[in-house]
Amino acid sequence: MNLILGISGSIAAYKSAFLTRLFVKSGHEVQILMTQAATGFITPLTLSTLSQRPVFTDVHSESGWNNHVELGLWGHALLIAPASANTLAKLANGICDNILCAVYLSARCPVFLAPAMDVDMWHHPATQSNIQKLKQFGVQIIPVGHGALASGLVGDGRMAEPEEIVQFLENHFRQTRDLDGQKILVTAGPTQENIDPVRFISNHSSGKMGIAIADELAHRGASVVLVLGPTHLRPQHAGVKTIPVHTAQEMFDACQIHFPSANKAILAAAVADYKPKTVASKKIKKSEAEMNIELDKTIDIAASLGRLKQTGQHIIGFALETDQELEHAQIKLQRKNFDFIVLNSLNDPGAGFGHDTNKVTLLFRNGQIKPFPLATKTEVARILVDEIVQL
Repeated sequence: MNLILGISGSIAAYKSAFLTRLFVKSGHEVQILMTQAATGFITPLTLSTLSQRPVFTDVHSESGWNNHVELGLWGHALLIAPASANTLAKLANGICDNILCAVYLSARCPVFLAPAMDVDMWHHPATQSNIQKLKQFGVQIIPVGHGALASGLVGDGRMAEPEEIVQFLENHFRQTRDLDGQKILVTAGPTQENIDPVRFISNHSSGKMGIAIADELAHRGASVVLVLGPTHLRPQHAGVKTIPVHTAQEMFDACQIHFPSANKAILAAAVADYKPKTVASKKIKKSEAEMNIELDKTIDIAASLGRLKQTGQHIIGFALETDQELEHAQIKLQRKNFDFIVLNSLNDPGAGFGHDTNKVTLLFRNGQIKPFPLATKTEVARILVDEIVQL
C-alpha cells in the first residue's frame, strides 16, 4: 500500500517514528509530509531515514515543486498522526496553507486522522464541531486515548498508540473489500435538456448522494462506472471511472454500453422527465408576452434497464416523493423491476436535493420496509452498500 503519513505540530509527533517503522516493516511505501510546526518536535532527517524517502515540509523547496496533486493520487490512504486541533480546524474548513492540507484537499483515497491534544482542547465545542464536519466528509477518526497528557493533566486527547493505529487501518481495509470482482454501474446528478443554447430544463440535484455511493462501492473493492450528470462535484476515490453526460439520452447511451457487463446498477440520478420537442439553434429573444414550449417525454432509463436485466443482475432505484410516498415508491419498485428502491421524502427536513444529509426508507420486493434516521450522505451510502452486499 502507498501510505501518505502527515505529521502536524504536537508532542505526540515522536510516536510517528515508531508508526513509520511499523508500516515500513509491514511492507508499505510511506511518504511523510510535515507541517513546519511538526519539525520542532521531530526532525525530517529521522523520518526520512526510517521511511527511506525524502520528507516534504512545503509545497515548494530548494529541490523543486512538490506536486500535491500527484501525491494525492499516489496514495492508497492518507493518515494524519498526530492531527492537532489547529490542523483539524484547517482540514474541516478547507484552509490550505501547508503541504499537508494541500495533499488532503487533493487526495482521492480514504483519509484517517489520529487526533492529539490536551483534554480541554479535545472537548471544546469548536474541536468537536470540526470532528463532526470531517466525519460528514467521510474522514475516519481514530479514537483518542485516555490517560496522562503532556500538560500534566489526565483525560481524553492522547493520540492512539502506533500499534493501535496500524491495526485500525488494517481492520478497515480487511473488512471493506466485500465487493472485490464486482462491476457496478451508478448514475448520479441531474440531466439538462436544452431549450436553446443558453437555457435548459433541469432540477436541483447536486449528485452528492450518487457520488457518495460510488465512492463507497469503490472503497469496498468494486469496479465502479459512474455516469454523472452536470455538477461541479466529483468522486474522491481514484478507482471510480466517471463518464460525464448532460442529457437523459446521453445518460441512457452510456448505461446501455456498461449495464450488460455490470453485476449491479444503482440509479441515483435525477433524470429530467421531459425535454423540449424542438431545440432552438439561437438564443430565444424575449420578444413576446408569453412563450410556450412543447415537451416530449425523455427516455425512461430505469424502466429500460429493468427490461434488460438478466438473471444474476440487480438494479437499485431511487424515488423522491412529496405525497403518498410509500404507495408511489411501491408502484415504481414493481413497474421498473428494481430489487429494492430507496425512498426520499421532501417532507423530511434535511433530506432530498442539496443537503449533506439524507433520510431514506428502503422498500424490497418481498414487502419488507426498512426506515433509517437522518444521517450524512456518506453514512447513508454505507447503509445502502451494506444492503447491496446482501443481494
